Amino acid sequence: MSTQIVARILIKALMAMPAPDFGLCLFLIPERVQMEEQFKTLIVLSHYLETGRFRQFWDEAAKNRHIVEAVPGFEQAIQAYAIHLLSLTYQKVPRSMLAEACMWQAINIEGLSLDKFLEQQVSSCGWTLEKGHGQVQLVVLPSNEFNHPELKKNTADSIPLEHVTRIFPILG
Repeated sequence: MSTQIVARILIKALMAMPAPDFGLCLFLIPERVQMEEQFKTLIVLSHYLETGRFRQFWDEAAKNRHIVEAVPGFEQAIQAYAIHLLSLTYQKVPRSMLAEACMWQAINIEGLSLDKFLEQQVSSCGWTLEKGHGQVQLVVLPSNEFNHPELKKNTADSIPLEHVTRIFPILG
């Protein structure tokens, strides 16, 4: 077994997040192989991604560039995953949440590169930019069923009020 090839497969599996590919591939690798340093690093990176700890992820990825750069497009795939998570969670996010200087550091770019990235997202993905309180620029993400839930009344599960009021004297 070539550990370099196995490591590349695991990197490709990380790039497929939120799909469970990484965990599934990891089960096929013997534990003694998983104890090698490059695999430990990939397991840590996976954990950071699964828990949305992007700052720690990008810091660890930067320390281990030699491992993650083995597969082209790694950074872009992780950025797409981070954006996917943000769009499931938020309707609006401060621009700084996407940038490197922020605690979240979701997509790990800043400055002119971030401006160019935002322009591309505005034109192709339906994002909009608006001014928030003070000088904060907000990125408005397209609505979806997760970041813009609607309350749906399920009449099949409702109990008429008169049935509930009969119980109060018994409880009191």
